[in-house]
Amino acid sequence: MLIAIPLDEGKLSPHFGHCKSFALVETDAAHAVTSRRDADAPPHEPGLLPKWLSEQGVDLVICGSMGPRAQDLFAQYGIAVTTGAPVDDPEHLVATHFQGTMEKTASDCHHQ
Repeated sequence: MLIAIPLDEGKLSPHFGHCKSFALVETDAAHAVTSRRDADAPPHEPGLLPKWLSEQGVDLVICGSMGPRAQDLFAQYGIAVTTGAPVDDPEHLVATHFQGTMEKTASDCHHQ
């Protein structure tokens, strides 16, 4: 499984659409991290990130907040979205996501 996490200074970026890069974290069938590569985010443009991340092979996005329109666009590309993630290291976020122990915060995005 390939998981995308928006980054700002090496940790989760609280505002998904304006992050500088993405951690693309690969996991095996047991959900252990097998690799990570960071990719520069394309320029901010509404609707671009779902298509771009789909082209990267992403299956899941873990983020702090994301508006409902963006979540719908990701669903159209078959990409699951988990919101409410805290600012943390990507590998730790992936581990806590699969362990069911992630301390979620309120998703305060008010975009439509």
